[in-house]
Amino acid sequence: MTESHTIKELLEKLLSNDSNDPLRSIMHLLLQMIMDYEVANKVGAQKGEHSTDRSTYLSGTRKRRFDSRLGTINLEVPKLRKGGYVPSFVREHKRSEQALVSVVCEAYFNGVSTRKVERLAHALGIESLSASQVSEMTKELDERVKEFRDRDLEEEYAVLWVDALYEKIRENGRVQNMAVMVVKGITMQGTAQILAVEPMYNESEETYQILFKGLKKRGLERVWLVVSDAHQGLKNAIAKEFVGSSWQRCKVHFMRNIIAHVGHRNKEEFASALKHIWLQPDEEHARAYARSFMDQYEEKFPKAIKCLEEGLDDSLQFYQFSKIDHRKIASTNTLERLNREIRRRTRVVGIFPNPDSYIRLVSSLLIEIDEEWQTGRAYISVQALTEQKQIILSKAA
Repeated sequence: MTESHTIKELLEKLLSNDSNDPLRSIMHLLLQMIMDYEVANKVGAQKGEHSTDRSTYLSGTRKRRFDSRLGTINLEVPKLRKGGYVPSFVREHKRSEQALVSVVCEAYFNGVSTRKVERLAHALGIESLSASQVSEMTKELDERVKEFRDRDLEEEYAVLWVDALYEKIRENGRVQNMAVMVVKGITMQGTAQILAVEPMYNESEETYQILFKGLKKRGLERVWLVVSDAHQGLKNAIAKEFVGSSWQRCKVHFMRNIIAHVGHRNKEEFASALKHIWLQPDEEHARAYARSFMDQYEEKFPKAIKCLEEGLDDSLQFYQFSKIDHRKIASTNTLERLNREIRRRTRVVGIFPNPDSYIRLVSSLLIEIDEEWQTGRAYISVQALTEQKQIILSKAA
């Protein structure tokens, strides 16, 4: 088919579209065609086409409201089995910003707004919104958030990072610090994923077990390495729910625990020497350096050295994964960076009117970040993961 025939057919299709608002109808059709074209390029094949270049498959659609100068257009955005898809023309109205607006609205309607939130509302150009507008906005966001938080997971992940941050959230008329658990994983394709964001009233073995059981219910079966701090409840839950997995004690948290037993005058010198334990080329050299370090400082800082001695083994587990860059799996730094980005958004709200508003905002932000990860470079190379898996299988044989 020639290009002229293609253009002619497109024009005929657009002009023959029967609608009370032909311009908006044309816009709707064009946007759907753009999405079909973009998705076909990402999949590597047209819908229903057999192709050896295909990278994934279509998995239905999700509704998305798109506000344009021609009015509101309700789109059917294609979903993919693997990897996210965001239409190229959806750039100005980020989901997280929409979620931020809904937080402000809920604060007003629940009568718990603060001057800080009021300033935020005016900065966003919000003068007044009806209850129906707020309801419509939050309903759309809630559907996407639920879909993201309940989506199926892969059976095997190379690494999981688990960490908690605390936020001020109002519930039952009382403001309280609520723990929010964030889990990041690495797939066998080397890409990073946000697996969970769950608010909990406290950090305990029971709450962590609920978190991990939820991941397993969504399809996760095997994990090579779990990286976290040394919270006892978290350690116990990992041991019970991920039998056969290794646990890496975050070296950064561990160093802070050790240095807490050293006087201010000697902290810098002590810390500078301490960190070299985890910079050694392999476990043998790391243990040799640690023994020398403990001999040097045991009399001067006995509590610090006792802390180091008791937790050393758990902090060296990353050396068992020799094919993976140690800098990426020896600590929870990757989650610390993610948590800073979350707090940058939540700080402007201060106290959230309820747990749902917090989850709505943070999940919307994480959806955007997760989609960027799916379309970006692998966090760990597939080759490194393949070689590491061969080592794991050979040891198990």
